[in-house]
Amino acid sequence: MTSTQTGVPLNRAHLGTIAVLPWAGEHADDGHDAAFLLAYPLGDGAGTAEEGDAAVRAVLAGSGLSVGGPIANGALSTVPVTLMVDGANVVLTLPHLNVTCTVPPQWTAAAEKRGQVHLMFTTRPWPDHRPGLPVTEDQLQAFVGDEDTIRTAAHCRLPAARLRK
Repeated sequence: MTSTQTGVPLNRAHLGTIAVLPWAGEHADDGHDAAFLLAYPLGDGAGTAEEGDAAVRAVLAGSGLSVGGPIANGALSTVPVTLMVDGANVVLTLPHLNVTCTVPPQWTAAAEKRGQVHLMFTTRPWPDHRPGLPVTEDQLQAFVGDEDTIRTAAHCRLPAARLRK
């Protein structure tokens, strides 16, 4: 067992698998494409659902992100969360967690144009989706638009940093 920066205990066995799903879509503020990144637990950690939830919350707390709180601005704060874009790959790094995923060209274009990505990291498992399987727009909207998902998520705008070649 390790501790996060806030002293909340983190049991990695309870954390389980964290999946990441990128998508690009129209932003409500201006109608232009924006890049979004959803991070969610699969709910496959050892222990109970409550222990899994607590482990994800410990990762978020140690990252300076608050569940259900305002949207953090990773460019203007000391949040130790980074997003690195390298072509069709993205690396999301938080204390105690490093996740890589492949992103489609529309996502990369939106991230480059805006210079940022909206991260939604939910504590709520998504039981109906597994990494590598296709997800429909309706399935995605049903999960990310669900009141429980929104309420149990931390939100952060992150600069879309690129690797220097």
